[in-house]
Amino acid sequence: MSKDRPLVRASDIGLWAYCHRAWWLAQVKGAAHENPQILTRGADAHSAHGARALRAQQIQRIGLWLLLIAVAVLVAALLMRLFW
Repeated sequence: MSKDRPLVRASDIGLWAYCHRAWWLAQVKGAAHENPQILTRGADAHSAHGARALRAQQIQRIGLWLLLIAVAVLVAALLMRLFW
C-alpha cells in the first residue's frame, strides 16, 4: 500500500455508513467522540479477538502437521508390513 494513501479501517466504513456527518466530524474536523471509553473498549475487544484468532490459526497449523505425521507413520507401518 502506498504511504500517500491512508488506511481505511472497517470502523471508518461502519461509521460512514451509519452517519456520514459523524464520520466527517471525526475524520475531517477532528472532533472528539462523545464517549471515548466505548471506542477504547471496542479497540480492546478487537485486539483480544485478533489474538484469539491468531492462536486458533497456530493451533490449526499444529493439528495439520500432527495429522500429516500420523499419516506418514501409518503409511510407513503399512509398507513395512507389506514388504517384511
